[in-house]
Amino acid sequence: MMRMQHAGNAQLQDLARGIRQDVVTMAAQGFASHVGSGLSMVDILTYLYWNGLNVDPQQWECEDRDIFILSKGHGSAALYATLANAGFFPRERLSEYYADGGFLPGHPVWRCVPGVEATTGSLGHGLALAVGQAIGQKMKGSSCRTVVLLGDGECNEGSVWEAAMYASKCRIANLIAFVDCNDLQGLGLVREVSSLYPLREKWASFGWRVHEVDGHDFVEIDRAYSEAVPETDGPTVILAKTVKGKGVSFMENKLEWHYKSPSTDQLRQAIEELTS
Repeated sequence: MMRMQHAGNAQLQDLARGIRQDVVTMAAQGFASHVGSGLSMVDILTYLYWNGLNVDPQQWECEDRDIFILSKGHGSAALYATLANAGFFPRERLSEYYADGGFLPGHPVWRCVPGVEATTGSLGHGLALAVGQAIGQKMKGSSCRTVVLLGDGECNEGSVWEAAMYASKCRIANLIAFVDCNDLQGLGLVREVSSLYPLREKWASFGWRVHEVDGHDFVEIDRAYSEAVPETDGPTVILAKTVKGKGVSFMENKLEWHYKSPSTDQLRQAIEELTS
C-alpha cells in the first residue's frame, strides 16, 4: 500500500482550516457538544492522514495498513471531517453527524464509518486497544504501525497507565501515542482537577520515548513523528500542546465549549474567522 502524497506545510494549513469549518458546522447542525475538543486536535489528524499514516482511503480495510484509533472519542467530529476530506466517504454525509438514524454517530463505532478502526468514547480504553493492535501487527511480521490519540484529561484513567506499562514491557516499537494536551477537561483545568504534571516524566518513567511539540505546528509534529518511526526499542509518545477551540476566538481556551454547540450567529462568526 502506498502512503498518500506528501502535503506541504501551506497545504496542510489550508486543509486544517477547511476541516475546522466542517467541525463547527457539524456541531451547529447536530446541536452537538465537544466542538472545542475536536478543534484542538485537527492539526494532528491533518498531519496523520496526509503525511503520517500508510493508509489508502479506497482500500482502508487492506491488511497492510497503519491503524489509527481515536481514544478521545468525544472529539469524533474532527475525525469524521478529516476522513471525509481525505476521501474515505463523501463530504455531503457530514450533515448526518449526530442526526437521529444518521451515518455519523456521536462517538466512533467500529466499521460503522469507513476508516473508523475502533469503538471509543468511554475514556481510558483506546491505548489498550492500540497496544493489542500493535502486538497483532508484530505477530504477523507486519511493518505497519498503530497510532492512537488520547486526551490529557483522559490520562487520569488508570487503564491508560496499565496499557502504557505493558507496551513498554513488550517493547512495542510500532506503537505511537499522541496526547492532545489542551489542559482542559470536563470540569476544569487538568492541572487543577487532578494534575498529571510533570507529564513528560511520567511517560518516561513508564519506559516510553517522549517528544514534546506544539500541536499546531506541522513542522514540529513531523519532526517528532519521523523520529519515532525508526525506533526499535519501545513505544513513543508525542505530547502535543494544543489550544481547546483552536481557530475560533470565542472558543479558544474556554471550558464551556466542551459542552456547548454554536448558535446560528456563532457559527457565522466562526466560519468568518476560519476563512479570513
